[in-house]
Amino acid sequence: METLISFIPLLPLPVLGALAVFAVLASVLAVWRGLPGWWMRGLAFLVLLTALMQPVLRQEERDPLSNIVFVVVDETESQSVADRPEQIDTAVEGLRDKIGDLEDFELRLVEVENDLQQSDSGSLVLTALAKAASEVAETRIAGAVIVTDGQIHDPGFLDGFPAPVHVLLTGEAEDWDRRLILSNVPAFAIVGEPVTLFLRIEDQGAVPESRAGSAQLQISIDGEPPQEFTVETGRDFKLPLTLPHGGMNVLQFTILPEEGELTNRNNAAVVAINGVRDRLRVLLVSGEPHAGERTWRNLLKSDSAVDLVHFTILRSPDKQDGVPVRELSLIAFPTRELFLEKIDEFDLIIFDRYRRRGILPNRYLENVAKYVREGGAVLVASGPAFAGVDSLWRTPLAAVLPARPTARVIEEGFAPRISELGARHPVTEALEQFAPKPASEAGIPGWGRWFRLIEAVPTSGHTVMSGPEDRPLLMLDRVEEGRIALLTSDHAWLWTRGFEGGGPQLELLRRLAHWMMKEPELEEEQITAVANGRQVLVTRRSLKDGNPGIAVEGPDGESFVLQPEEISPGRWQTEFAGLENGLYRLSDGELESVVAIGPIAPREFEQTIANDVLLKPLMDATQGGGLRLEKNPTPKIRLVRSGRVASGRDWIGLTPRHAYLATDIRQTPLVPGWVLLMLAGLLMVAAWRFEGR
Repeated sequence: METLISFIPLLPLPVLGALAVFAVLASVLAVWRGLPGWWMRGLAFLVLLTALMQPVLRQEERDPLSNIVFVVVDETESQSVADRPEQIDTAVEGLRDKIGDLEDFELRLVEVENDLQQSDSGSLVLTALAKAASEVAETRIAGAVIVTDGQIHDPGFLDGFPAPVHVLLTGEAEDWDRRLILSNVPAFAIVGEPVTLFLRIEDQGAVPESRAGSAQLQISIDGEPPQEFTVETGRDFKLPLTLPHGGMNVLQFTILPEEGELTNRNNAAVVAINGVRDRLRVLLVSGEPHAGERTWRNLLKSDSAVDLVHFTILRSPDKQDGVPVRELSLIAFPTRELFLEKIDEFDLIIFDRYRRRGILPNRYLENVAKYVREGGAVLVASGPAFAGVDSLWRTPLAAVLPARPTARVIEEGFAPRISELGARHPVTEALEQFAPKPASEAGIPGWGRWFRLIEAVPTSGHTVMSGPEDRPLLMLDRVEEGRIALLTSDHAWLWTRGFEGGGPQLELLRRLAHWMMKEPELEEEQITAVANGRQVLVTRRSLKDGNPGIAVEGPDGESFVLQPEEISPGRWQTEFAGLENGLYRLSDGELESVVAIGPIAPREFEQTIANDVLLKPLMDATQGGGLRLEKNPTPKIRLVRSGRVASGRDWIGLTPRHAYLATDIRQTPLVPGWVLLMLAGLLMVAAWRFEGR
């Protein structure tokens, strides 16, 4: 029960103020005129004003309210390193016990975690504190304790607080860390042309002398064995890089971890750069004019990104037709320039119905075979000559061809079929979907027939399309660093001409060219992972049977196994949710891949050394302080008055607010109104009588 005197004015306060001014002026006038009863007149006015203010005796029944202390626990990713989780648990338990022992004090725990929907939100500690404080009355807040490493990402969100704010720092004074910083990373780059990335290795904290100065950096492209370099720390480096192929190039940068380093979560970065070809340089050599020659030319010229060099051998050197040489207007075939000096400038060489005529000596064809072994690409579209004595098989090019001709030419109508292996191969996978009409009930694809096949016996590679009697029609092979394709028919042009509905020659040629250019999306054996937010879609392609599990190693070192399901021949898929930012490694024992979730450099690991610099302005404004949990695992609690210093060497202070809730209010007039009126009247009469003498 609390008792106090209060007032309930009968008139608005401005009116009472005007009356008070009038009373003062009247009293001053009475003094100026020399009236001896001026003081009684003044008392009468005072009694009247008191009556109008209506004084009452106020009695309240109060229920005291507890003092609220907010304990904000930073549980973001940077707080999971080293022994910080144990420090947090010890500090929170100590605060629970010590605040719980205080009378009329209540602890409210606020846990701050990373927003999984906004992967780069960072540590929003002050945002969480402001939200929690807004849900209670300000008069009940006795203080706030933030358990954090100090690396917050909303330092300006809270300018003030109604009670002391203290910071308990995790980590240790000897902590040190090293992180990789990449910048100027383009989304696209031209294959074969250098692109510059900016790289920096930054040391933070108390770096030991034995570890300072340099670091070991590994760079890997598309999961290939990494190259290792020694890089000076604390310097910006320009890293010129040339993409090896078109399509998505996945570059992985890794700093080898050092003993004692706080975390290696910021030691790696994955960059995906889409390689685009400025121009595709193609050399097309037609051995003789035929109906399909223009088809090849038109297909290649229809793509503006293709630079085509086309030569057709119209007249063999040994031809004797009596035409004077000076009357021939044919351009000389620059064989030496093309096949010796500039052969490496071409991305793809196509031999279309080529036959030996003495134009290309064996030395030149041997150089073509070398070009393939060193990473080049050759497509042989054979004709009847491939089965005869003028066959390319009888040249040094035979060393890289995937099949041997039998000298038999099959001339009958047939619909090209996708082989069982071809249904798995990315070049011919689902090619039937591009047919002009659906397949028949007998399984014959819905495209037009061809009428010639040069019989050949496969010696290497993969047969992805077949013809009559299940003879090989299209064979693909890898020869050391390069690739070669053999088409054992010269009737592909019938599809382009629309015979019997035509067929997907353009799509087949596009896939062939991309496979021969080593585009990653057309690799036969691969694991790909694509992140969409937190969800990662994993696709495994293989020409082999069987479904081995895919092991996934997360950024925290924990591993789990995925069991993908076969969705089409040679293609398996599954997905998983990545709960943490960072690099995920995938492997089925033979194939490997990597995928990054979140930004290249997660905000949580940009700064990992604990300090209270960002929170110091708020602590100073509220008389709070900061302590290291390393030295004070469970700091002492003291009660201090508002406005006093609330922290010391080993203690933190809380301010009791004495808040309450009024449950009942009773008001009794302090003096009855009639008494005040009678008193005022008596004073007025006394002043009149006194002045009348």
